[in-house]
Amino acid sequence: MNQQQIDYANYIDHTLLNMDATEAQITKLCEEAITHHFYAVCVNSGYVPLAAKCLKDTNVTVCSVIGFPLGAGLTSSKVFEAQAAIEAGAQEIDMVINVGWLKSGKFDEVKHDIQMVQNACGNVPLKVILETCLLTDEEIVQVCHMCKEIGTAFVKTSTGFSKSGASVHATKLMRESVGSVMGVKSSGGVRDRETAKAMIEVGATRIGTSSGVFIVGADSQDKSSY
Repeated sequence: MNQQQIDYANYIDHTLLNMDATEAQITKLCEEAITHHFYAVCVNSGYVPLAAKCLKDTNVTVCSVIGFPLGAGLTSSKVFEAQAAIEAGAQEIDMVINVGWLKSGKFDEVKHDIQMVQNACGNVPLKVILETCLLTDEEIVQVCHMCKEIGTAFVKTSTGFSKSGASVHATKLMRESVGSVMGVKSSGGVRDRETAKAMIEVGATRIGTSSGVFIVGADSQDKSSY
């Protein structure tokens, strides 16, 4: 697979999750997604109504994050947030697992947490964020198997707010763990086309990035600007 054969735009969740993101920046994010035909924009739930308004009657999907970025809230709060985001216009949900529970051996609780949000999402695709930089390979595989059993749409590497983001190793391991039946989203630190290509080649079907414009080669600015 060479770079010319990859439709990078269709892989990209164009992302802005910074706590100081302004309405003007979210509007620009949506405009860029429309211009460059990105798959989705990914925003915090407070900006879902704005994104939904900006993207109305386009092919760009509105994605929102739940329990972000720590994943350590009550399951009931994640369920409520997911429902509220969907009611506001979110068409995909990315939720963070409770890493602390996983590390404490509370595997049933972790699975229940995911299951309850999946139930709340209904037909809206759910991506489950593992925060792979904090997990062992065994833990990554374990959560992937949970998600496969539950039937979530995707497993996702990272929030981008922890020690490090996506890696080729974790992406490959996740793909091997879920097989071909689920999506794998690599996010966090994917800032150029070479990195995006490496993730796609080992099984990523979606790329979460704030550098989408640079990756598709549609802007002459240096990637450090994104």
